[in-house]
Amino acid sequence: MCLIVFDWRPDADANDGGALFTLAANRDEFFRRTADPLQWWADAPTLLAGRDLVGGGTWLGMTRDGRFAALTNYRAPHEMRADAPTRGALVSNYLTGAAEAPLDYLNDVARTGDLYNGFNLLVGDWTRRELAWYCNRGDVEPALLPPGAHGISNAVLDTPWPKLVRKRAELDALLVNESAAPLDRLIDLMRDPRIARDDTLPATGIPLERERALSAAFIETPEYGTRGTTALRVVVQPGEPNTRISVSVAERSDDDGSHRVVRPGNFERRFAFDVER
Repeated sequence: MCLIVFDWRPDADANDGGALFTLAANRDEFFRRTADPLQWWADAPTLLAGRDLVGGGTWLGMTRDGRFAALTNYRAPHEMRADAPTRGALVSNYLTGAAEAPLDYLNDVARTGDLYNGFNLLVGDWTRRELAWYCNRGDVEPALLPPGAHGISNAVLDTPWPKLVRKRAELDALLVNESAAPLDRLIDLMRDPRIARDDTLPATGIPLERERALSAAFIETPEYGTRGTTALRVVVQPGEPNTRISVSVAERSDDDGSHRVVRPGNFERRFAFDVER
């Protein structure tokens, strides 16, 4: 993923609408890089995720027992190493491994974080009501996140890049008016091709023309762009003792599953399940 905005409400309960976690995210990637779309994995049947067919990991996924993880790359072109391990395994390892607490897992990752090219890793457990974040660039230790609206692009959490600021604010405003906004509304929010003004662009070590192109929430260049958008809602449902958690997720992408890219991407997949304890 290259842009994630989300609203985290660990104290949510069914009496106040129950929205525990709401997310909208764009995956940006080279068109030549093949991947499977969002689906239950045949070799890990409790895992729902897309799958990178080059590195073998994933960029965003969740499990039937209520675990979640997502990753963005950290933009530092002069630090890239061709021999670094694949970052997508950091997501799939958490989701296919033992049910570790999010912060415990991120502390384990941090011990070898310098082996990888730059990344942000978001890890959660909805039954524990915990969501944690770690970036292997900078001096920030893994940390549990406070409630509220947050965003991650290709810098550390909540770095005020124009597209992050805009989409985080739009998500916040949408949920104020409609806490259970349809997943289609969340997807449409992210399919925004507007380019930021030059005077607001970050300086990340790439040419200005490319910095402009990458400033859009929905990126379109000849060889690289937004390959898919994911919308996710996790809701606490009525019940005794008010602990049933339901998950709804939708993906709109440029691949119908045949690995033939069609632009713009309008192939959709939807899933819904209750978290199993």
